[in-house]
Amino acid sequence: MNASGLNMKAMLLVAIYFNLGISNSLHSGESQQHTSSSAEQQQQAPAVERPVDMAENEIYDSDEGNLLRTPLDRGPYFDLSASKNITALVGKTAYLNCRVRNLGNKTVSWVRHRDIHLLTVGRFTYTSDQRFQSVHNPQTDDWSLQIRYPQKRDTGIYECQISTTPPVGHAMYLSVVEPVTVVVGGPDIYINTGSTVNLTCVVRNSPEPPSTITWTHNNQEINYDSPRGGVSVITEKGETTTSYLLIQRAKGADSGKYVCSPSNANSYFINVHILNGEHPEAMQHGGQLRIGDPLHVFVFVIITLLLGNR
Repeated sequence: MNASGLNMKAMLLVAIYFNLGISNSLHSGESQQHTSSSAEQQQQAPAVERPVDMAENEIYDSDEGNLLRTPLDRGPYFDLSASKNITALVGKTAYLNCRVRNLGNKTVSWVRHRDIHLLTVGRFTYTSDQRFQSVHNPQTDDWSLQIRYPQKRDTGIYECQISTTPPVGHAMYLSVVEPVTVVVGGPDIYINTGSTVNLTCVVRNSPEPPSTITWTHNNQEINYDSPRGGVSVITEKGETTTSYLLIQRAKGADSGKYVCSPSNANSYFINVHILNGEHPEAMQHGGQLRIGDPLHVFVFVIITLLLGNR
């Protein structure tokens, strides 16, 4: 092969090598450009925020894009809507109510503030006074302190406590009252024949009005529909309850002992005397004469002394 043939072959090999190099370079550049473009897209793409270490008792709000920390279990707490101060009657069982939500494995205790005395723990009584007892209603989460035969001395502050660390408590006030019943004008009143008897019974210091008030005459319940007629009763209920017994055209048979008996208070009696004429030894008020008021007794004694000196 001559020299010119060798030169042509060498030039052809160089051209092929050169073309291969350019092709590889172009492929490499496109690959690098694609990789670079993908990296830029990854850098520019906004990162999706996800809640970190989301607890089971938390709720993620995708609409707001916020983590709403709403605990499903906030631990024991008092439901104050069902735990209030109480006014009770002497001798009538009283209940102080304590409603505890989410109690879990904690316990409820009752403590009397007057002497810092532990009364109950859970369902157990820790006092020698067996009038106190814990009553639990699992359906309503109520832990009530029952006090049987309450007396005025039981009035005071009682605290319901939860055995958390530290303990938490809610105090309530128990007021034990004794209603007072009185018939105005007693213990004796004097009525002229033919006049109207008006017996007024007043009930005070009652936490609620009595459901009924019964009147008796000589131990017999008064029949307002009896053939005698003219006998009626009017009762006005409120903080102070008043019952009026009206007997028209009074006569001798209406004399005797009348008793007013409220359903939630003590009874009170009065003696009624029906007279056939004026009673000079007592003061008259529209045909109804009353003895028993200290002033009337004093006037009666003075008049008697003056008449005796004549």
